[in-house]
Amino acid sequence: MTDIGYHASHEQFAPSDLLEYVRRAEEAGFTDVLASDHFHPWSERQGEAGFVWSWLGAAMETTSMTFGTVNAPGYRYHPTIVAQAAATLRSMYPERFWLSVGSGELLNEHVTGERWPGKDERNARLEACAEVMRRLWDGETVTHHGQVTVEDARLHTLPDTAPPLVGAALSEQTARWLAEWADGMVTVATTDHESLQRRIEAFRERAPDAPVYLKVQLSYAEDEETALEGAYDQWRTNCVPGPVTQNLRTTEQYDAVGETVTREEVKENVRVSADLDRHVEWLREDLALDVEKVFLHNVNREQEQFVDAFGERVLPEFE
Repeated sequence: MTDIGYHASHEQFAPSDLLEYVRRAEEAGFTDVLASDHFHPWSERQGEAGFVWSWLGAAMETTSMTFGTVNAPGYRYHPTIVAQAAATLRSMYPERFWLSVGSGELLNEHVTGERWPGKDERNARLEACAEVMRRLWDGETVTHHGQVTVEDARLHTLPDTAPPLVGAALSEQTARWLAEWADGMVTVATTDHESLQRRIEAFRERAPDAPVYLKVQLSYAEDEETALEGAYDQWRTNCVPGPVTQNLRTTEQYDAVGETVTREEVKENVRVSADLDRHVEWLREDLALDVEKVFLHNVNREQEQFVDAFGERVLPEFE
């Protein structure tokens, strides 16, 4: 059975509100949580950016679900610190925490003044960070000089099993590369199911037994217009093509570019529907790809309505 989880969007909601949402999600039947890790929101309308690592301890203490987060080690986070944080959570809550890593976005990572390299160099740094973290989780004393620098680092608090290290991918090329070293892959499912299928196939060509997790971007409301307007208000800045965002440094710049995004373009990136049966159909298509976890991100602001409706009408279809 595929786990169906809730996405905790730290760029959209205050940490205290998200704590209530995950409690509600567990009561509704969601089994897992994927939490975002951002320094800035994508839009001033979103308006939040809590520190996910503080929140994870509280959320894992007050629920029994499994949690993961997507992190970009090597810039605002040093990989030794990420490894320590992940090991501590996994030690306190055995088998309930996994870590995903990606190459990051300038919006979040430039805040320390670190030079922002091209994609190939960022990928090389990501792989080096993954190696450092795995060695630390194995109990080694690590010194490393290369894409990152580590001197005599050793973790003294270790879990019984290391956190799974899941790579984040938005393209076939990245998916294929992740299969060489990651324990699994997390990717985004939108309305373009063929693109999603190609991404998964690219990963599984080289890692046939590794798990695949999906983050589904959707907007549910009681009527179509409200669902679309909620997605347009909150998520249009996230529908800007990737190459355009490579040099955007501030939330204000994202908002300026987001003004060029149409509602139709939002519908191409977000599953917008007031029809719960349509959401069930979309999920059945996802699960036909034999994925291990699906995380539902309702991108509009009506989280309680979404959690309750999906808990009552959607999740039971997959029990």
